[in-house]
Amino acid sequence: MDSDTGGQFSNGFNRSSSSDAQRRAAVDIARRKVLAAYASSAEKGPLGQGNYTAPRQAIYSNSENPKGTYPISTVTTHYKDNPAPSQISSESWKTYHSAWQDYYQKYYSEYYSNAARNYIARERLKAEREKAEDDEITSVLSSIGGKNDHKSGLSLDNINTSNTPEDTTDIKERLRQKIRKKATDSAKKSRRHRRFIPIIAGIAVVLIILFLQYNRLIFAPIMAYVSPGNAPATEIEALDPTITQTVSADPRLIIPKLNIDVPINFNVALSDVMSAMNHGVAHYRISGASAYPGEIGNFIITGHSAGDVYSSNPYKYIFSGLERLEEGDLIYVNYNSVRYTYKVTGKQVIEPTNVGALVVQTDRPLITLVTCTPLGSSRYRLLVTGEQISPSYEGASTGSSDTVTIDEPEELPSNEPSFFEGIWNWLTGH
Repeated sequence: MDSDTGGQFSNGFNRSSSSDAQRRAAVDIARRKVLAAYASSAEKGPLGQGNYTAPRQAIYSNSENPKGTYPISTVTTHYKDNPAPSQISSESWKTYHSAWQDYYQKYYSEYYSNAARNYIARERLKAEREKAEDDEITSVLSSIGGKNDHKSGLSLDNINTSNTPEDTTDIKERLRQKIRKKATDSAKKSRRHRRFIPIIAGIAVVLIILFLQYNRLIFAPIMAYVSPGNAPATEIEALDPTITQTVSADPRLIIPKLNIDVPINFNVALSDVMSAMNHGVAHYRISGASAYPGEIGNFIITGHSAGDVYSSNPYKYIFSGLERLEEGDLIYVNYNSVRYTYKVTGKQVIEPTNVGALVVQTDRPLITLVTCTPLGSSRYRLLVTGEQISPSYEGASTGSSDTVTIDEPEELPSNEPSFFEGIWNWLTGH
């Protein structure tokens, strides 16, 4: 590089590229246009405090950079009458900046519009060229005896090479390129799709786990109003609770409002209550609350309110609608060929460990239905209490059944274990 040539190489070429020269020329043109607009607006009125006329022409000099390695244009303004004012009015500045903004807005608007039109034109030309190539290949194949397989597309093996070897070679090469391009595009799409396979598989596994563990939270509230609730009316609604009549010897629990008619399992040990609830509801006996129907004391029945949808227990939702019972609703119990009628008197929610809440000091026959709440979980226990209204219990005695000593459990019966609870119980041997 020669330092005496003003930043030029020794072979005479300036180090600035042609693009730099074009950019400087564009800037120079822009400045000229803005100065022309500014000069035109400035001649119409005073600028600042003095009266003057803006120059018709801007003079550019490179005195500050004599070697011209990067020209710096300096605008020299000539005044007619007065020297340059010490202050420029705000209106003149607004006019000056508005001219710049208008120019650049038009320039960039035109630039991006041209770019968009050029892009659309290139894409259209590309599509037309590909279509023309396909038509040409199909036409040549037809003329030389080739075949177009509608299932696999164009095939190199279908070309008849006995006629024109040069054309056949050209067609084969085009077909190779086309097949290679299709294979590459297909591979790219396949790679993009494969990236989502682990994500989809992970989501599917999580959803399956959540369904196995928490499906009862969805289905238990539904079954509370489908089965056994809100089913068509049965003949038990027509029974007169004040009439004692002989019924079947099979012990059963009947709740007309919930359309429940389920067998009761009596004489069940505490350790067998959970398995007994797979065959209906179970008579639950603890010390101080072990009465039978018709006896003074608390007659307790327990049943499930929720279970997994894939469970084979047909009675897993039998007490799902129990919270819908209100004071005054009737409950029937068939026992020893006698139908006992109870009227609901109250409800309460207790902790599963509050077994003592079932022991009630009373001088009349009571019934208490026990199940888990909220629906789909075993967090609490719901107690629905009723009082016997038929047959008359005058003269009834407590009997030995309510005074027998029975081991008190640590926790009241619960719903069936969930999927992972069952696995844990199996691993721990519970």
